Amino acid sequence: MTSLKFGTSGLRGLVTDLLGWPSYGYTLAFLRYLEEAGGIAPDARRVLVARDLRFSSPQIAAFVIAAARRAGFTPIDCGAVPTPAVALASLTRNVPAIMVTGSHIPEDRNGLKFYAPSGEIGKADEIGIVAAFDGLSEDDRADFDRHSASEGEAEALNAAAPFVARYTAFFGGEALTGLTVGVYQHSSVARDLLVEILQRLGAQTVVYGRADRFIPVDTEAHRPEDLTLLAEWAKDGRCDAFVSTDGDADRPLVADASGAVLRGDVIGLLTARHLGLSTIVTPVTSSAAIERSGIATTVRRTKVGSPYVIAGMAAAAGSGEAGIVGFEANGGLLLGSAIARQGRRLDALPTRDSVLPILAVLAAMAASKTPLATIVAGLDAGFTAAHRLKDVPASESGPFLQALGTDAGYRRDFFAAIGAVASVDQLDGVRVVLESGETLHYRASGNAPELRCYVEAAGANVAQRLLDWGLAAAEQALGR
Repeated sequence: MTSLKFGTSGLRGLVTDLLGWPSYGYTLAFLRYLEEAGGIAPDARRVLVARDLRFSSPQIAAFVIAAARRAGFTPIDCGAVPTPAVALASLTRNVPAIMVTGSHIPEDRNGLKFYAPSGEIGKADEIGIVAAFDGLSEDDRADFDRHSASEGEAEALNAAAPFVARYTAFFGGEALTGLTVGVYQHSSVARDLLVEILQRLGAQTVVYGRADRFIPVDTEAHRPEDLTLLAEWAKDGRCDAFVSTDGDADRPLVADASGAVLRGDVIGLLTARHLGLSTIVTPVTSSAAIERSGIATTVRRTKVGSPYVIAGMAAAAGSGEAGIVGFEANGGLLLGSAIARQGRRLDALPTRDSVLPILAVLAAMAASKTPLATIVAGLDAGFTAAHRLKDVPASESGPFLQALGTDAGYRRDFFAAIGAVASVDQLDGVRVVLESGETLHYRASGNAPELRCYVEAAGANVAQRLLDWGLAAAEQALGR
């Protein structure tokens, strides 16, 4: 039994299940699937390979590179760079790419993110890759056994420089002048690149928390120790804001001068407003403030996961909608339309990116000379909270969610302590709106054995109490 599976963004699982044949085999399967689907130009048989800073990532990348070569491709090693940087390089060169990363999940896990020449793969592609993996032959396995990953050397490519240039050219060298920004570096693959971009745009930077081991910073279910660090760093009053990313830098973390962390959907809303984007595509876990704000003329709701958001953006484009942006409650932002302003152009990049939303929020601060906390208060976005129960396998979360979603009696009794249920949405997990207007949403994580809980309420204290209740009630229901 393997832990490997496709989740909200890529293949994930235990390092012990991914090292060796699985990473090699899934690379073969991905490239053969693309070939059979006609997704590879005859003169573009190259594949980009990049990785995050996990201890296991270089070894897994070596297996990926070896497999690419055995598949008849020229592997190009991009080294340790952000996921959106290698995605940009893939689109620019019209070649596939593979990012070795487990994103924000613990270091004993890792994964592979796949990019076709046309962009991030979708759910139908995932099914095709799994089928191709299942169809690998004994000869393929024998080839792996005969050829070690030491054959995985490849020519190098600097994918970071064009990514930096993308944002410095669009925002301009004075966009962040007057701001002092704290950068929580930890083990983010973007920790140095982010400092470089901020400084090029005119900001002063102060670096904090650089780590020599991998730290699983989650930009949605925040670790208490990260919140404590931000609050401590804020006490000296040096910084106007604090920024960071998750491990592979496709999700942002932004905090105000007090160290209070902004919700991912608030970051997305501020980005859409600053950039003038009028069509928002976002999962059901984002707040109802998306519609209430009036920032977008069109809002499309999806399941959780970048493939679903990408599909929603494609549907919006197909309907002739303009100014398309996608974002998630975890802050990952996907640009679905090119932006042109003041003679500068920013091309679409329909994959999760942390840098664009960080820069847009900071640029809005600098342009208005307004503290971030004041900007957020003016948005009237309500209050949400989210966290997770760890080590909850699908065999436990599945029956719980099934009963909660389909058994009206069970659902009534489960929520009786906090109120009557007004409506139920099962687009992704079970999202319940109480008659009081408060919202509680359970869903199983697509990346790890976790049960996630999201709440929305009119006040911060109410939201926290509702979250505490939701986690405790779920834990009891699971027999823990």
